[in-house]
Amino acid sequence: MTVIVTDAGFGSETWTTGFEASTALDLTSDTDPATLADRLAGVELIRIDFPSFADGRGFTLARQLRLMGYGGRLRAKGHVLADQYAMARRTGFDEVEISDELAARQPQEQWLARSQWGAHNYQARLRGGSAAR
Repeated sequence: MTVIVTDAGFGSETWTTGFEASTALDLTSDTDPATLADRLAGVELIRIDFPSFADGRGFTLARQLRLMGYGGRLRAKGHVLADQYAMARRTGFDEVEISDELAARQPQEQWLARSQWGAHNYQARLRGGSAAR
């Protein structure tokens, strides 16, 4: 089973179409975003795998997809820690999918402590703006 983390805390899966559908993409962290340019139309959900908490390529991929104009749901899946939640939101992720085991080790309170991610973006404050979306 998995847990879906949003700014509201822990929740259950709401995507019922499946990842085999043409409206969803399941990507590895080393996917070249240039190969996706012609495939984004009609895609409602993109899930990017994080094979390790030390592998930050998924954050870069998420930001590039947003800069390419992707406006659908963007989900980080796998080894994302509560400490990385603010970075995930700043780079464009809407939600994080974690295992039940990780949710037990890092309970909802740890994720909620980072849910005010926009309020702690010192780079945006220095530029005089708000958090990047």
